Amino acid sequence: MTTHRPTPDEPWPGWTTSRAVQAVYGEHLVRIGQLIPAVLYMHVMDRQGLAAAHNAGRQDVVDSHVASVARECRDDLLETAVVLDALALCHGHGSYLPRPYQETSTPVPTDVELRTDASDVTDQLVHHDHQHATSTTGNIPGGLEDGCTDSDRDAVRAYARREWITQQERWPGI
Repeated sequence: MTTHRPTPDEPWPGWTTSRAVQAVYGEHLVRIGQLIPAVLYMHVMDRQGLAAAHNAGRQDVVDSHVASVARECRDDLLETAVVLDALALCHGHGSYLPRPYQETSTPVPTDVELRTDASDVTDQLVHHDHQHATSTTGNIPGGLEDGCTDSDRDAVRAYARREWITQQERWPGI
């Protein structure tokens, strides 16, 4: 158990934020810091529970869990996108990997990989919101396509920020 008290400057022990992430998320950074262990713990516990139900032959529990996961999919995408976006903002600005990405022997810089991952997860959120009409702020950008630009990737990340901040301000503590 950690005794760390989260602040916008250090929402998670050892994670020092940048001015860019503070400007975008401000007071909400503390909540993002809380999401990191919660999302990881929840993911592990959900998988453990599902595996136990499967091994016990409890198809009713497995079916119920699958239905629950489908309902929670958007929240999971949004939370993951925001955590990755905040981490990417802490690493500064720059380019993304091209789409489609072709594996090379040249190592990919961490900051480029983080930005790309943040936009790829957010792209999944965008597709979900287009398909299920679940946006709370509207103005959903188009999904990312092969050959998309850095501006396209920035737009989907900005969309996730708007959605998450709006959710936090409407329902604090969720």
